[in-house]
Amino acid sequence: MGYRLGPTLEGLLALNSSPSDSHGACDRSLICKRCARGIALITGSAQGIGRGIALRLARDGFNVALNDLPNKDAKLEAVATEIESLGRQVCVVPADVTVDKQVKGMVDDAVTRLGGLDVMVANAGVVEFASLVSSTVESWDRTLSVNARGAYLCYKYAAIQMIEQGRGGRIIGASSIAGKMGFAHNSSYTASKFAIRGLTQAAAVELGQYGITVNAYAPGPIQTNMIEIMLDESGNVNYEQLIDNPSSRKWYMSLVENVPIKHIGQPEDIASIVSYLASKEAHFMTGQCVGRFVLLHTADLSFLLDFCRWGNEDGLRRPCKQLLCYYSL
Repeated sequence: MGYRLGPTLEGLLALNSSPSDSHGACDRSLICKRCARGIALITGSAQGIGRGIALRLARDGFNVALNDLPNKDAKLEAVATEIESLGRQVCVVPADVTVDKQVKGMVDDAVTRLGGLDVMVANAGVVEFASLVSSTVESWDRTLSVNARGAYLCYKYAAIQMIEQGRGGRIIGASSIAGKMGFAHNSSYTASKFAIRGLTQAAAVELGQYGITVNAYAPGPIQTNMIEIMLDESGNVNYEQLIDNPSSRKWYMSLVENVPIKHIGQPEDIASIVSYLASKEAHFMTGQCVGRFVLLHTADLSFLLDFCRWGNEDGLRRPCKQLLCYYSL
């Protein structure tokens, strides 16, 4: 089956044979200008990374369905206005991504109003900081529900729609650098983002036969509302406020000091990765989790080399494949 990102012109003409409101089906006379690339749905797009992705895909030529919680309607409408100013078609589909029926309804609504679905970006997520021993079951359940269950439901209903359409597609999830290595005081978030990697790889194997690629992005710190809770008045990360354990705090600070790019990223940096993953050029890439590179502290590397000796009969420091795989970010 050959891959085709967007609908054919004939299909678009059939899907858009009648004009509608500004956030509904597009006017047939604008078909060439407004429906060139396909249709993308982005969850958690009222602000932050999701908003950045929605605007980037609109600039790339996609018509866009915007999703977030119903209480963020005003923010969604503001993003929709920005997208309309770019000459794209847009609709707002509020839903709670943890609720099965709402996610199905969100996808169905986007398809009805825009004419199909070519790109699903399961971006919605939450984060809470707490040590393992001080964390609560309620916090664990909330984080896993939004980050992992939400992505699962988005993947599922997007896949059903794309298979039915028969023209391939792109499913893209939001993992994290915390989905590639464990982070202290972040157990529920880390577990949820590791889950995204596993889900992405399993879905990629299943859906490749339909011309659907499944990938994920794994950012480090990005300048969004989510990270603002971590900053002090001067704009620096307040580790003492976030992490009360001195050992864990030292580990975090050591990690941050050893990244090659020192500044905090912007939503546009992640949007550019998603732009590629959603493109026709990415047709031969699936099951991947594109993330930020992290350097381990020298002391950590020394520990790893000592640890590698344990599995070697002669006690020599030789690389242990299993360990290096874990730390291959």
